[in-house]
Amino acid sequence: MIDNSKKIIEVKNLTKAFGSLTVLENVDLTIYKGEVVCIIGPSGGGKSTLLRCLNLLEEPTGGEIYFDGTNITDKKSDINKLRQKIGMVFQQFNLFPHMTVMKNITIAPMKLLKMPKAEAEAEGHRLLRRVGLDEKADAYPNQLSGGQKQRIAIVRALMMKPEFMLFDEPTSALDPEMVGEVLDVMKSLASEGMTMAVVTHEMGFAREVADRILFVCDRGIAEQGEPKKIFTDPQNPRTKQFLQSVL
Repeated sequence: MIDNSKKIIEVKNLTKAFGSLTVLENVDLTIYKGEVVCIIGPSGGGKSTLLRCLNLLEEPTGGEIYFDGTNITDKKSDINKLRQKIGMVFQQFNLFPHMTVMKNITIAPMKLLKMPKAEAEAEGHRLLRRVGLDEKADAYPNQLSGGQKQRIAIVRALMMKPEFMLFDEPTSALDPEMVGEVLDVMKSLASEGMTMAVVTHEMGFAREVADRILFVCDRGIAEQGEPKKIFTDPQNPRTKQFLQSVL
């Protein structure tokens, strides 16, 4: 259920350049509590850059980003503390290879949230059960499939009890038969009201789960709207062209 009275993310005049290449220019965006926003568009169009700016993994060249009312682009804000409330799931799983699954998912809450080990492990088992992987608690990453690693990466993010989840093409490194198991976990998060921004090539997922689609290209959000509107009646020629090439 979207709460339109509560802005989780507010982006004002966001610009991001890499040297002389401007990837995003004067982008405005608001994401509300409980909303699922899917970001689609051509490769190199700025989708992942926009997503990574939302938790300052990419430092904006200009503009302001507010998370839960706090200006995170202000040098005085404690970005590390704010990042604890923003979960991030990457294309590559970034699990520590020398640690068991349980160690991988409990190390951050124990260190950063000062969660007692017993509590962290109990929560870890609960979330592993939720994604169907509790029996892998003592396994190492090299003993897991790609789909299992990505589900573990989602659990690791959830262990920090985030208010907002970012997914950067979470299925693009997976074999096709493993994509569904990861998308199912994401669908269940969406159905429970988790606020999410997802860069994805999975158009079926975007159509089914998103409250809003952003089509990003040419340095900004070229078009946005409800999935049905975007997929059946896109207004921007670039959106139309892109969808014809991927659907």
